[in-house]
This record gives sequence, C-alpha cells and structure tokens, in this order.
Amino acid sequence: QVQLVESGGGLVQPGGSLRLSCAASGIIFSIYPMDWYRQAPGKQRELVATITRGGSTNYAESVKGRFTISRDNAKNTVYLQMNSLKSEDTASFYCHTREVGREYWGQGTQVTVSS
Repeated sequence: QVQLVESGGGLVQPGGSLRLSCAASGIIFSIYPMDWYRQAPGKQRELVATITRGGSTNYAESVKGRFTISRDNAKNTVYLQMNSLKSEDTASFYCHTREVGREYWGQGTQVTVSS
C-alpha cells in the first residue's frame, strides 16, 4: 500500500532553518507530483509547495523565497527546505500526493517556531 512518512520537524527559533523529508513507498515515485501542506491550530490545511514529476515547482505566496521543495527520485523522497522561519510558520506539515480518484497523506510532522 502507499505510505508517506514525514520526518525532520522540531522546535526552531525565529530566523532558523529546518529541512523536512517525506519518504514514499508503494508508488512509482518518479511519476507522481508531490506536495507539502501545513495546518496550524484552528486553521484550514493549506498548500505550501508543489513539485511536478518534471521538477517544476510552485509555492504559496507566504513562503516564496524562504522555502524550497525538491525531490530525489532515486531515494523516493521529497524535501522541504525551510529558511528564515517565522512564528506564523508553526504548524503540522503533511506530505501529499494524488492520482486519478485518490489522494494520499502522510501522518504529519510538527514544526514549532518559537524563541
């Protein structure tokens, strides 16, 4: 079955950096678009970044210039490099992919930005 397993979350000070990883199994990873979403307490889940199978990327306005999504097809892994973190980036981050008629989510990893 399809599994997406996130890692790399934690507590970081404002201005700091974290790199999230999402390891995928059960899919032919290289042909799937991959996304990172986040959900802050009391807010709706929002799309943060997307990378297509061809490597094209797209970002939410709130993270442009600070976050970078990338993928390593040899390792079946997608990454989210987060720099210049702000308190408002505090959220649970989720890995996501999709195919016709189905979506797949990871269990999430918590990112807390606080001094």
